[in-house]
Amino acid sequence: MAAGVTFLASGAVLVLEIVGLRLIAPYVGITLQTNTAIIGFALAAIAMGAWAGGATADRTDPRRLIAPLLVAGGALVVAVLPLVRFTGSLLTGADAGGVLLLAAVAVVVPAALLSAVPPMVVKLQLASLDETGAVVGRLSGIGTLGGIAATFVTGFLLIAVFPSSGILVGTGLVTVVAGIAVGVLLRRGAGGGAGRVPAGLLLLAVAGSLLAAVAPTPCEEETAYHCARVVADPERDGGRVLVLDTLRHSYVDLDDPTHLEFAYVQAIAAVTDVMAPAGEPLSALHLGGGGATVPRYLAEVRPGTVSRVLEVDPGVVEIDREQLGLVESADLEVRVGDARVGLDAETAGTRDLVVGDAFGGLSVPWQLTTVEALGLVDRALTHDGVYVANLIDHPPLGFVRAELATMRQVWPHVLLLARAPVLAGEDGGNLVAVASHRSLDEAAVAGALRAQDSTWQVASAGEVAAFAGDAQVLTDDSAPVDQLLTPYGAPSR
Repeated sequence: MAAGVTFLASGAVLVLEIVGLRLIAPYVGITLQTNTAIIGFALAAIAMGAWAGGATADRTDPRRLIAPLLVAGGALVVAVLPLVRFTGSLLTGADAGGVLLLAAVAVVVPAALLSAVPPMVVKLQLASLDETGAVVGRLSGIGTLGGIAATFVTGFLLIAVFPSSGILVGTGLVTVVAGIAVGVLLRRGAGGGAGRVPAGLLLLAVAGSLLAAVAPTPCEEETAYHCARVVADPERDGGRVLVLDTLRHSYVDLDDPTHLEFAYVQAIAAVTDVMAPAGEPLSALHLGGGGATVPRYLAEVRPGTVSRVLEVDPGVVEIDREQLGLVESADLEVRVGDARVGLDAETAGTRDLVVGDAFGGLSVPWQLTTVEALGLVDRALTHDGVYVANLIDHPPLGFVRAELATMRQVWPHVLLLARAPVLAGEDGGNLVAVASHRSLDEAAVAGALRAQDSTWQVASAGEVAAFAGDAQVLTDDSAPVDQLLTPYGAPSR
């Protein structure tokens, strides 16, 4: 029983840690800060729980507390779901305060209660001081194995089969039932007040389950990486917006693939319009799929274009197929997998165009920003090929400056497209960087932007060099993308 209780309590904490990240992502996104907050609070809770549990076990008979702690911890694992959803629905932004608040709500109390159980079990197992090391080592190892098993089973199996809500409620209820069973066994063995579970804790588990059923959820579908939904545009019959977590990622017009709603997509299209004669097919590679807006546009305006889309989230691909009308063919191939791995597998010198539009929250995944990654992009391009990348940043635009400096290490010609206030460093949002070994006609790009009804402007190669200045060149060894990025602008005044 000691081994089973230790294994379960430790495993439940790791399930909570992994699923907690997915639980708060729809409200604050998936960023390095989000991961850090969840891991940090989970470790803090484990430390506090273990310390307090050990100290309490020296003053009180642990047989009176183990069952109530398991039931309370399990009940709060269930209650975390409605608590996070109700709290998240009240947040107005994904700033650091919101991230820390939701992370704390998601893990601290239940993880601390469950982490108090193993030291109490150790206390009961110590028959003499001569076996202290063996008992502590054995149970510590069993607890670690519980955490490892929970980590792999949750990450590789449970998340692929069940929604996060189901995993949390299931884990919590299993822990509650185990606590009740442990209480019954302890009462049989020790009698007295050992193993008694207050009725209020059982009511908490029931109330948490009921609240979980009615708590507001932003998810239409839960994919492997995102909380996703498709929203119809009330102003266009065929307009659909793909929303991933907190962000509008893609706009697709089911009736007109040449309709480009988002300004940054218009900028990307403007570059593709001038990089080759009108109507000439291209060979294109897309890092990040989203709604596959650009591949559809190219297929329409440049018939015969061959596009390969690298999308890490299979759930997004399924939504594209089922709700956004994506039809794959020999000319439009979608591969599920990490874009950096896909880049490494690309045949050298075959792509006229590479489009970078992969995001984790507001951040480009760091492994796609480095000079080594851009070297793989360059290897995939023909000599006259063009790399177009969508970036997001706000003043002081530290990440954009670093990425431009990195691009200039690989390509001699780099342009930047954005709204005038963004180029002036007075505002933030989307920017599109364009890199190649050949000099693109800046006037032609500006004209293509106007043809797209875009008000964006073009910063020349010289202006880009001055803008990048002495910014850090990102490498696989040092790419502090999340620290350089300013994800949100200053509040309006």
